[in-house]
Amino acid sequence: MILYPAIDLKEGRCVRLIQGDMDQATVFNDDPADQAAIFERQGFEWLHVVDLDGAFAGKPMNASAVEEILKRVKIPVQLGGGIRDMKTVEGWLSKGVSRVIIGTAAVRDPAFVCEAARLHPGKIAVGIDAKDGLVAVEGWAQTSTLSAEELGRRFEDAGVAAIIYTDIARDGILKGLNFPMTLGLARAVSIPVIASGGLASMADIERLTQPDCAVLNGAISGRALYDGRIDPEEALALLKSVRKDNA
Repeated sequence: MILYPAIDLKEGRCVRLIQGDMDQATVFNDDPADQAAIFERQGFEWLHVVDLDGAFAGKPMNASAVEEILKRVKIPVQLGGGIRDMKTVEGWLSKGVSRVIIGTAAVRDPAFVCEAARLHPGKIAVGIDAKDGLVAVEGWAQTSTLSAEELGRRFEDAGVAAIIYTDIARDGILKGLNFPMTLGLARAVSIPVIASGGLASMADIERLTQPDCAVLNGAISGRALYDGRIDPEEALALLKSVRKDNA
């Protein structure tokens, strides 16, 4: 169980949104690379980075901020937002991103995801962001007719490294993860699933240690880390103890 701290980029700064609304952005750090270094010092094993402007524009918009993060930290970085073609995938991988997350293009062009996963095994993740059970695209601005499970099953044999599942209704509002939906998806597919959206407190971290959550690869935390609702040292120690127990 890996805890992924989130760095969401808007206009070069580290922000958190409420339910994906770009007009409800709280700036937590003007220097995203500094924030990445803080997370690394706290003992996190991965970083989850999203180019929010890129998700809406359909192309990278915070490239310089991402590149500064990559220069500053040694821990692996997974990156999403505006990754819609092979050139962008390979560009980020060549710059040191460990795993790219494809969201909108996974709905619009699943063949592209399959080809990317074939060419870059272990480096491609699919971002499934759901609103009322249906997958949302274009920075969550549009809703498709696909369910999360339907989309996940499309990539069962594609070699995708992970699925990041976000419940949009809970994202940024600290109401707790949607465990029923997330665990349902994780049981429906063989691809490792990372939970996202609403992780709010140490109670959520403790819930992640329960046996039924063993099907999850990990969870992403944003606002709760920034405002101190989750203590990094305590959370990481708790999840590490479960890992040892299961070893």
